[in-house]
Amino acid sequence: MSKKWYTLIGLAVIMTMLAVLAAGCGGSSESKDIKVGGNFEMTGGVATFGQSSANGAKLAFKEINAAGGVLGKQITFIVADNKSEPSESTNAITKLITQDKVKAVLGAVASSNTLAAAPVAMSNKVPFITTSSTNPKVTVEDGKVKDYAFRVCFIDPFQGTVMANFASKSLNVKTAAIYIDNSSDYSKGLAEFFEKAFVASGGKIVSKEAFLQKDQDFKATLTKIKATNPEVIFIPGYYQEVGLIAKQARELGITVPLLGGDGWDSPKLVEIAGAAALNGGYFSNHYSPEDKDPKVQKFVEDYKKEYGQVPDALAALGYDAAYMLVDAIKRANSDDPTKIKDAIAQTKGLAVVTGQVTLNENHDPVKSAVVIEMKEGKQVFKEKVNP
Repeated sequence: MSKKWYTLIGLAVIMTMLAVLAAGCGGSSESKDIKVGGNFEMTGGVATFGQSSANGAKLAFKEINAAGGVLGKQITFIVADNKSEPSESTNAITKLITQDKVKAVLGAVASSNTLAAAPVAMSNKVPFITTSSTNPKVTVEDGKVKDYAFRVCFIDPFQGTVMANFASKSLNVKTAAIYIDNSSDYSKGLAEFFEKAFVASGGKIVSKEAFLQKDQDFKATLTKIKATNPEVIFIPGYYQEVGLIAKQARELGITVPLLGGDGWDSPKLVEIAGAAALNGGYFSNHYSPEDKDPKVQKFVEDYKKEYGQVPDALAALGYDAAYMLVDAIKRANSDDPTKIKDAIAQTKGLAVVTGQVTLNENHDPVKSAVVIEMKEGKQVFKEKVNP
């Protein structure tokens, strides 16, 4: 065999090896799907919130995939359980980014859990959209906007002001007590802005008391609050504790209206408190399934068909966050996390279930809120409040 022949064989072997290597590399870098993470509270103290948010996002991605996906690819949605704990939220987002290699993350629900996860997303340059964390520090801290942090929900200054104005104008009260969850960034922020707006409108805070998540007995503190004779009690907490507080307040003969924020929005609230205890209760929320907007009604019917129940606001926000992310991927024409981040920041006039979303310079949406009244265990639309 000639030297030339050996050379040709050698070249053929090298070309074959290079082709195999190229095919292998192409398979790993040119994925057929786009992986999106969900950092949600699937178990723990606010599990119904995490489950609803994840279900809303799953429904959205199912619709998107059925319509052909995005950029010719299917969305693969990977949910990690943060167990309703800040430390577990850090673990969950770390897994999603470093092990699952997601391009973006939806969640978390609770502000404390999102604040714990944010540094991981920032350091890895992966964008996240929180579905319902309303604390301002989620997107802006020490005057600096967090490049990779976004939200689809309104923020506490707006929500606190909505309920303060509702108390002073719609309920026409002049005195209020505040009963705050001292272990929650969400609760503390909401209480701060409620107090500021209520006092600015001429009202007076006659009592400020605190509890902690997982507390069970609130009667001693409620007795102190009752002695100050407030016309309303503002309880910016989550449904587990709020349900017990409402039940025990009524048992003590407290009959004044109880007010709160979107943390009340769970079917478990009625189970814990009982329907009668919640009569005279009002809370701010992101949408109402009673809204006659065709987009809202289609979502409600599709969700009921998929899951057998009426979607709460957390489900609507999970659904909207998924569409907000996909809208950004389309406009970026890329699944590169940095390009997705830049496109999310430019979101304008996006029509979703909870209203039209336009992100401001702080990565917060400018949108409406609704006030929900509790009547015999049912949520009843009370009024809509524009920003």
